[in-house]
Amino acid sequence: MSSRPAFLLIVTLCSAGLLSGQPVPRQRRLLYLNHSAGFKHETAKTSGPIVKQWGQKSGAFEATVTDDCSALTAENLKSYDAVLFYTTGELPLSDEQKKALLDFVRGGKGFAGVHSATDTFYKWPDYGEMIGGYFDEHPWNQQVRVRVEERDHPATRHLGESFLIKDEIYQFKNWSRDKVHVLLSLDPASVDLTRKSVHRTDRDFAITWTRNFGKGRVFYTALGHDPEVWADPRFETHLVNGIRWIMGDLK
Repeated sequence: MSSRPAFLLIVTLCSAGLLSGQPVPRQRRLLYLNHSAGFKHETAKTSGPIVKQWGQKSGAFEATVTDDCSALTAENLKSYDAVLFYTTGELPLSDEQKKALLDFVRGGKGFAGVHSATDTFYKWPDYGEMIGGYFDEHPWNQQVRVRVEERDHPATRHLGESFLIKDEIYQFKNWSRDKVHVLLSLDPASVDLTRKSVHRTDRDFAITWTRNFGKGRVFYTALGHDPEVWADPRFETHLVNGIRWIMGDLK
């Protein structure tokens, strides 16, 4: 009997790491929570299948999409590499669940927030500290110019020095550049700063930032209100690479 089939089997197993002692890489997993306890964004729901598709197309992660906050438990989070929020209001999490989320990120995993994730948990200061700030009205929903402040980050290096986009633009409170690393910001020359809803006198309107939280990584982008943004390839690369960055797969 030829020993060639057995030899090929051993080579295949070694290549997969099964006999070489090397661990077989596990598919990265993302838990996407889009629960709205306050204002209900149309895109909070429609973005779920999009995120799943983007994860599959890129091969970067497998996304589980849910609006069920009971998924955020210490035991369940063991199966995931990162959590993504598109949320509003005071989510129905117990103190035990809140601790589980903080421990998950502080322990070295990832957290990402899209758009109204900063319009969430005003009564839970630890959440505001983790994500980096809170929503403080949206003075503009129009085409704006966005400045790319960090051009060497995987979530922004495809965007050039600046770009135009139509979306709902947030401003933030309890936010400081001292606590986050800004990737994108609004060009104030592209909007009307005389509106009554404009509160920041420093004209500093960050749009996307990152930060470290314990051993973990946090990525937040205020883009993503308009459905058209979710059909924009620039936003796809922006969010997918932001997620890959918090998972530690992109430097």
